[in-house]
Amino acid sequence: MTATVWGGAGRRPSGETLLLALVAGYVLVFCVVPLLRLFAEAFVLGAGGAAETFGRVLGASRTWQATWHTLEAGLGATAVSLVLGTVLALLVGLTDLRWKSLVVFLAIMPLLIPAQIAALAWLELLGPSSFLYDLVGYDFPAGQRNPLYSREGIMLLMGIEHAPMVFLAVRAGLRALPADQVEAARAAGAGPLRIIGSVLLPMLRPSLIAGGALAFVSAIGNFGVPALLGIPAGYTMLTTLVYQRLNGFGITILGQVAVLAMILAAIAAIGLAIQAWGLSRRSQAIERAAALGTAFSLGRWRWPIETAVWAVLLMIGVLPLIALSSTSLVQALGVPLSWETWTFDHYREVFANPMTSRAFQNSLMLSSLAAVSSVLVSVPLSYLTLTRRRGLARVLDLLADAPYALPGIVLAIAVILILLPPLPVVGISLYNSFWILLFAYLGRFLALGLRPTAAGVQSVEPALEEAAQLAGAGSLRRLRSVVFPLAAPSAAAGGILVFMAAFNELTVSALLWSAGNETLGVVVFSLYDGGDSTAAAAVAVLSVVATLLLAGLAGLVARFGRLPQGVLPWQA
Repeated sequence: MTATVWGGAGRRPSGETLLLALVAGYVLVFCVVPLLRLFAEAFVLGAGGAAETFGRVLGASRTWQATWHTLEAGLGATAVSLVLGTVLALLVGLTDLRWKSLVVFLAIMPLLIPAQIAALAWLELLGPSSFLYDLVGYDFPAGQRNPLYSREGIMLLMGIEHAPMVFLAVRAGLRALPADQVEAARAAGAGPLRIIGSVLLPMLRPSLIAGGALAFVSAIGNFGVPALLGIPAGYTMLTTLVYQRLNGFGITILGQVAVLAMILAAIAAIGLAIQAWGLSRRSQAIERAAALGTAFSLGRWRWPIETAVWAVLLMIGVLPLIALSSTSLVQALGVPLSWETWTFDHYREVFANPMTSRAFQNSLMLSSLAAVSSVLVSVPLSYLTLTRRRGLARVLDLLADAPYALPGIVLAIAVILILLPPLPVVGISLYNSFWILLFAYLGRFLALGLRPTAAGVQSVEPALEEAAQLAGAGSLRRLRSVVFPLAAPSAAAGGILVFMAAFNELTVSALLWSAGNETLGVVVFSLYDGGDSTAAAAVAVLSVVATLLLAGLAGLVARFGRLPQGVLPWQA
């Protein structure tokens, strides 16, 4: 008797079907199953256990205080992001501002620097030993606390860090606006400010909503800034509460921590729903017409406006890094940097310290494996979604976004729940190992590599694949011989973005690292938390240098690899 297989009686599954099954297995294992396990955690103990777990968490005043702080800081940071990102996007997109490529790169800079390193840089910039006070002749009062250790400091830093998301959203919205309404307003005698306020901003409302919602979701899921600033200030958010609870009580309270993660995920889901609504409104609100282009000349306001722009960009993107570098070079914290006091001893100690050496190796290995896997999965998934138009592939493409869209600490708890019990058959638990970090990274960063790769696959000329099909090449051969070589530059750019994000990652690693499996983000946080600010600054500087070198490499790929427009966010 002939067995029945996937393709029907007597037929073997096609290569394309097998490829789809492999991609589906990857997405389900690394992106879907952990989150489903998280949401089931509160109910797997039975009705009594679930009720007790929920009651204990929801009845605790600290839970609601952390929830309020999360909403408060998230909304405050979003307001900062909206103002900063929108103003910069309007100036870049509408005016004849000079040096736009450099302006765009500096505007995106906070997005390239990990949260914990940015927080450390700002702490050094506004701390007692900052070079800024020497420049203006100000003596920092002895015993006074750094002003960033406060609710307002957390809002400011998270707002600056996520302003690039608003900048990118508004900039994309500006590119889609027609020029006719601006010309009509000009003909009616309206000035630039009147046109922006009454014509452009209303049309940009969907982009502002989408960018603001994304900044809000990123703020409530931020761990680096609330950890470095909020914990010393006693300002606890949900991300830091989860970290403190799990760090203090271990896996014995996983059920309660899962409930906290569900609260955070629910808030994030509302933000993501608002973002999706904003994007859908943007896609249908504007009828395509002549591109808006450069609408206004700065004229006599050029020097004041450009001076203000460069002052802001230097303040948010350059001066904190200078302060961080200065701290890494002084002999001891609080000593001003001079020819007599500078030293490279902290860098020598960093390289001699086994923990930091392991962290560099671990981060390099984890980010490399995450980057390679994202390329290997993103190309076939994009091909099956955009070229072959497989319905299941479209669903998988949406599901791949979930681990990156939700706060990283939520994913970390989900991965613990999956990998804490011994694995079937082998009977080995991956908890407290290198592999639990890799498992989380493979799911977390797939979406980041998928978007540039999809742009590259979509740009492949359909006639080329059709010609290969007419020549008798199967779908797998067309993917290997036609699509992959042409989409390779975009896939490589996506891999570089994944590497950059994973290399300094902290939010996921904070709950998953163990002795011998430290990552760079964890080391920077641990060194600073332990009082060794100069060593933390040295590690942070090395991480920033590596990040900027990778950004430069990605820029070269964009320049010589002919990437589709918009693959790299800092392209002007």
